Amino acid sequence: MLDKILGKNDKDKNGLDLRKKDKDPGIDVSDRIKNMVSKATNGSKDQINKINSNSKSNGDKDDKGDKRKIPRPMPKPRPKDTGNARLKSLQKPPQDKKPDGIGGIIPGFGRRIPGGGGGSAGGGGPDEDQRTLVGALVFGLILIVLVGAGYYFLVYAPYQGTLNDAKQSQINLVNSYYAGPLATDPEKQTLLSEIESSVTPDQASAIDVLGPATTSWQAYQNQQVNTLKDNYSRVQVSYSNAGTQQTIIIKVSDAQQLIKQSDAAALSNMVISTPNTVAIPLILTRLQAAGGVINVGDAVNIDLNSNGTTAVQSTNQTNQTNQSSTGTSSSSSSSTPLVSGATVLAILRSESDSGTITANLTEAQSIAENQISSSSSKSQSSDTDVDQLLRAAASNTWDSTTINSLLDNYGYNLNNLERVSNIGDLNAQYLVILEIPQQNALSVIQNMNSLQLVVPTQSAPTWMATELHQIYG
Repeated sequence: MLDKILGKNDKDKNGLDLRKKDKDPGIDVSDRIKNMVSKATNGSKDQINKINSNSKSNGDKDDKGDKRKIPRPMPKPRPKDTGNARLKSLQKPPQDKKPDGIGGIIPGFGRRIPGGGGGSAGGGGPDEDQRTLVGALVFGLILIVLVGAGYYFLVYAPYQGTLNDAKQSQINLVNSYYAGPLATDPEKQTLLSEIESSVTPDQASAIDVLGPATTSWQAYQNQQVNTLKDNYSRVQVSYSNAGTQQTIIIKVSDAQQLIKQSDAAALSNMVISTPNTVAIPLILTRLQAAGGVINVGDAVNIDLNSNGTTAVQSTNQTNQTNQSSTGTSSSSSSSTPLVSGATVLAILRSESDSGTITANLTEAQSIAENQISSSSSKSQSSDTDVDQLLRAAASNTWDSTTINSLLDNYGYNLNNLERVSNIGDLNAQYLVILEIPQQNALSVIQNMNSLQLVVPTQSAPTWMATELHQIYG
């Protein structure tokens, strides 16, 4: 009813029409104001009519009768678009929301302080404070990186390098000791695991590798001695001495004693095998034959004089020695012998002068008393040819027992008596039969004229040991 009185139609109830129209009513300012007032009035009336219609349908009544609660007035509507002017948004354009804190990383930084006049805690603008905090954070991160890098390169890396060097040194030691037949020994894996689990260089270096390795090698080498001994209870031991391979033949008891006194460094380079020997004869001068005072069973070393070659003496000269040599030096070519521990199986002295025995011994005694005199004399003579005696014994012409008792150790006894009396035949030659490893036979034969027999004092013959005891007491 009210709409009809005011002359409004139903189109006005639909609110503001923002679409452009052909005609623009309200070009003047007064027309715009009238339109705005009329729209506001019409809107209020429409709201009242809606409330009245709803309340009637529900049968609600106010406590005071027919009066109804007047609804809250609606917000002021926007003016219609006239076509020439554009309605501007009543709200400010949305601003980008700044993260709470520095890039959202540290909450709480960069917030406004209530009552602070739009500023931050530093009194400046929020952008300035944020830049300051970001700079401090970047500086702190750079400082942390520098400190960490300095610790790594100055402390951690050198320490780890020292630890790795200590571990590698011990591992190399284990690999050098546990090689060959002990490469798969369980003790090797135990030592390697213990080394790898070390956390300090001192702990890695303190691991005992030599002790367990020595025990393992001693057990292995003793087993080899018992397995590889020959029919004469001997073994052949090969070892490296100053870069030169040496071979000796010793008894089982001596080999076991040698193993007991050696450590893993020596035992790992020691090879024990069954003796493979040959007997080789050598014709030597008295000087080359260790002075001729060696006997069967003695052990000698064979050295080589590389700069001198001694010729065989002439057998038809008795008062002088004719030797020719190609050099004046007789120094050995090496600090180690060509053969160590060669065994003397036999020794023969030449019979050029020593085989003929012509000796006369006369004792006379005369006593005179009161023109009575008595005299007595005693004489002994010996005229013997040793070679003829040997031939007689060989032909069974004489009793061999008597001859054996006369000539037993004749040559050695003659050499020993010459040693004791300090007089002897220096021109005598000797045939010495030595037992040596087969692998050294060829080199001995090729250098036969340059060999020198040397008696080691550690395995000296009986007469030499007696003399040493008398000298050094």
